[in-house]
Amino acid sequence: MEQGVELLRRQYLQMVEPDQLILLPTETIKSPDVQAAIYGMMFDEDRLCFLPPRRYRIRVLKKLIDLMEQAIVDPDEDDISDDLTNCFAQLICQPQISENLAVQQKSYVTYIAPMNGTGVPEITLLEARSLLVSSGDTGLRTWDAALYLGEYLFSCAGKRIVAGSKIIELGAGTGFLSILCAKHLGALHVLATDGSGEVINDLESNLYLNGLHGNPIIETAVLNWGQALIDSMPDDVQDSQFYDLVLAADVVSSGFISSRFHLRLSYEA
Repeated sequence: MEQGVELLRRQYLQMVEPDQLILLPTETIKSPDVQAAIYGMMFDEDRLCFLPPRRYRIRVLKKLIDLMEQAIVDPDEDDISDDLTNCFAQLICQPQISENLAVQQKSYVTYIAPMNGTGVPEITLLEARSLLVSSGDTGLRTWDAALYLGEYLFSCAGKRIVAGSKIIELGAGTGFLSILCAKHLGALHVLATDGSGEVINDLESNLYLNGLHGNPIIETAVLNWGQALIDSMPDDVQDSQFYDLVLAADVVSSGFISSRFHLRLSYEA
């Protein structure tokens, strides 16, 4: 039971599309203890600091309640948790904002390391999940390539590469990889760079969310590929311009960008 609810919680906090969620079996989800765990671990606003946006919570909770209703054979013996039904009622009764405004809003997204037990590393980011590539704001959300690279870096082989290293990330975006290395993988120093000042400002907010704001182990800088890094860095960071490891995930989408990326790599090499 605990593993099933924990898997559901991790998908929910990462804002996996409701239709793609791995749900609990019907015989399991009708259990009062399971429903209490779902409420406490996913929907209790008094216990959880960084909840997904309201529209997403409504979609997930409706799907879960529909599944619970299907699981009930004898209404005299089985029931749906009052906490869950009351939560759903409160969510749908709150004033709605337009779809256009909703997709522009940033949301808390939490990524949890692929391991079990207590004290599992988590990274919470403020992202614009609904933005499309064509909008030009690709750095305001975490893309799959960063998650796959992060999974490798979290492996035993990846940890050996990161631990004690000075790292620069190109096209850091939300900062997922840089935060992972700085907070959980033992990097000596991390410089998270991006070509967008807006993205860097949001990245600073994500450092704050993860307890890294003002921590000298991780710095940020605006870096336009093809320009000298030292020109876009504060004076106190310029002595950290030699790196053991260059990270980049999902950063090239055209031949022009690719050529700039290779030029940047030649500088770092």
